[in-house]
Amino acid sequence: MITLVFSLQLIIVLAMIFIGAKVGSIGLGIYGMVGVFILVFFFGLEPGEVPIDVMLIIVSVITASSALQAAGGLDYMVNRAERFLKKHPSRITFYAPLTTWLFTLLAGTAHTCYALLPIISEIARREKVRPERPLSVATIAASLGITGSPVSAATAAVLSGSLLGSQGVGMADILLVTIPASLIAILVASLVQNYVGKPLEKDAEYLRRVSEGLNCEPEPACGETVLINPRAKWAVAVFQLGVLMVLLFGSFPALRPSFHGEVLGMNATIEMVMMSVAALILLVGKADVRKAAGGNVFGSGMNAMVSIFGVAWMGSTFFKGNCDVILGSIQGVFTAWPVLFAIPLFLFSIMLFSQAATARTLFPVGLAMGIPPLVLLALFPAVNGYFFLPNYPTEVAAIGFDRTGTTRIGRYVINHSFQLAGFITTFVSIGVSYLMIAVLY
Repeated sequence: MITLVFSLQLIIVLAMIFIGAKVGSIGLGIYGMVGVFILVFFFGLEPGEVPIDVMLIIVSVITASSALQAAGGLDYMVNRAERFLKKHPSRITFYAPLTTWLFTLLAGTAHTCYALLPIISEIARREKVRPERPLSVATIAASLGITGSPVSAATAAVLSGSLLGSQGVGMADILLVTIPASLIAILVASLVQNYVGKPLEKDAEYLRRVSEGLNCEPEPACGETVLINPRAKWAVAVFQLGVLMVLLFGSFPALRPSFHGEVLGMNATIEMVMMSVAALILLVGKADVRKAAGGNVFGSGMNAMVSIFGVAWMGSTFFKGNCDVILGSIQGVFTAWPVLFAIPLFLFSIMLFSQAATARTLFPVGLAMGIPPLVLLALFPAVNGYFFLPNYPTEVAAIGFDRTGTTRIGRYVINHSFQLAGFITTFVSIGVSYLMIAVLY
């Protein structure tokens, strides 16, 4: 039964999430920790589980990605992607999303798409393709890649011993389900988006900008003057080797050493592999470690870690202290219709701005309510709901890079350019995931 005390605690939890999201950056983690303090010291709740495993994996993966950035590896990858896209400009609406998705799969973070967005925008405009079409799907595809990347914080959270990793779900299961599902979802969204909006030469906003001389004529695409470190390709090769090792160790547990009769867990394996990869990248790429720590990849990763520290701990504390009340109120609904659990996953991701934090906060609740682990795996793409409000950095960047004005926020805020592609990829990826699980398991 819901009591006044429970209601007050819920209000505090939601208020801390809202304030933290409003503040931005590490605000989610800071105010999440304020929520933990209030729940423990004022309401007497026992502290929940600290998500140490997920936080350490984020540190290791982000360290490797930051070393790759410092060695020029990301610039090298962008340069290769730019060449590919320029060879197929007429198919930019299809190839651009696949490129940003592949970048995220390999690097484990959607922030790798920043360097590609201006290139996509310029290629589309030169081809007289409405830039909104490829930019909207490419931005969504970058986020969708997180739920299929073997080295993303979200995948690490799901694989941890306290979530699906303890329920028999391994790396191979996640990749076998999420990668085909996200690929099909991206292709469907690209197909639909290819017919969205007026042709560029008939768009009122574009014509207005041209008539006012607002710098809408094509200029050389970004990336052509960037000097690439000659050792960057070796840094990329080392990083890809690390990803491959994580795949192999996750898919074949027998490759991992055993101690006291137990196989080494994937959490420790990922941490050791990726930190070692970071060291090797710095060595072969002759990169400055200070540059790695000062890059935007490292900064965004640390923001995610702090956010998970505070928000996930607050969610764990709240659920642990009110387990009986929560399960008694909603368990029947989600047990009968487990697909509906996608709704709280989607809504929480809007507030938390993090797939990893959302999974880490709500998946334990789903398991406690008896939702089958494979169903939670099928619902994994629902944690990408933060496209709903157009204030995520990748969306803001895409709007800014489109000098034609076709990628925009509508009068009512939520009617923006990313909404359609976001919902299509969410629904299709969940549907295909369910189908994959039904066929394979």
